[in-house]
Amino acid sequence: MKVAIVGASGAVGQEFLRVLEERDFPLDELVLFGSSRSAGRKYTFRGKEIEVKLLQHNDDFKGVDIAFTSAGAGTSKEFAETITKYGAVMIDNSSAFRMDNDIPLVVPEVNAEDALNRPRGIIANPNCTTIQMVVALKAIENLTHIKRVHVSTYQAASGAGAAAMDELYEQYRQVLANEPVKVEKFAYQLAFNLIPQIDVFTDNGYTKEEMKMYNETRKIMHSDVKVSATCVRVPALRSHSESIWIETERPVSVEEAREAFSKGEGLVLMDNPAEKEYPMPLFLAGKDPVYVGRIRKDLADENGLTFWIVGDQIKKGAALNAVQIAEYLIKVKNIG
Repeated sequence: MKVAIVGASGAVGQEFLRVLEERDFPLDELVLFGSSRSAGRKYTFRGKEIEVKLLQHNDDFKGVDIAFTSAGAGTSKEFAETITKYGAVMIDNSSAFRMDNDIPLVVPEVNAEDALNRPRGIIANPNCTTIQMVVALKAIENLTHIKRVHVSTYQAASGAGAAAMDELYEQYRQVLANEPVKVEKFAYQLAFNLIPQIDVFTDNGYTKEEMKMYNETRKIMHSDVKVSATCVRVPALRSHSESIWIETERPVSVEEAREAFSKGEGLVLMDNPAEKEYPMPLFLAGKDPVYVGRIRKDLADENGLTFWIVGDQIKKGAALNAVQIAEYLIKVKNIG
């Protein structure tokens, strides 16, 4: 099994290295690719140093079984044909192909079998906020159909990359040192602030990030569910949080929901308000599952339920989800 990582030096590329090693992924050879800025850098994997190669339009992907790509939508579009030309399965972490009809959009806990039908040799990894939400929604969808979702997200700085995390650290230092605050990665200062905009606004007043949650959820769940989202950048470092209200076809009790979440694949129930136990990003960075808490009936809708989730968006929201897709393909002998 020969595996490639495209965008090896980025935050998600580095997470791919950690996740593949952590999970003892069955590979014989690992090849790393990057831009001219990162070509030549060396990273250690399983005790061996691997040098990052320059991504080029050549035959470097000959013999590659799986290519994990996380170098931005432009790079994915430009190099898709080069990567898949010799039969490599490209599992793409960008927004380039998510809504293409002939590209499966996969969260293994929800729709793993969609990965088997990939006419272009590409499987898309959904947006991080969508991934963690649908893992939780699936547990309830198994009980009764979800008709509507309202969600507010609280998205950590790392969702904008490693440099954004560094900027948040530096902004806190600047504020505390009474220095001018430098703003580059976000529209405004994030330290001691919230920014109710992630990505650009579309004609309907929603941002692209919010529309991703609407469109991607329907595609992944093969559902007519309607999702209304407000996405907010918060001054946490890592792990996204979401406050979710759902309306189901029949009422679901708190007890029934709690049991469904406790048995749900990829979920951990953390819901004990009496002991102040609920998911928080500070304590869940680096963890694999999506954590669910604050489960209660919606006071405004008798068929409504509301709950709170937290997931590490670099891990489950990106690298881990892609690796789990590859593990599924290996398990069902659909690759390699």
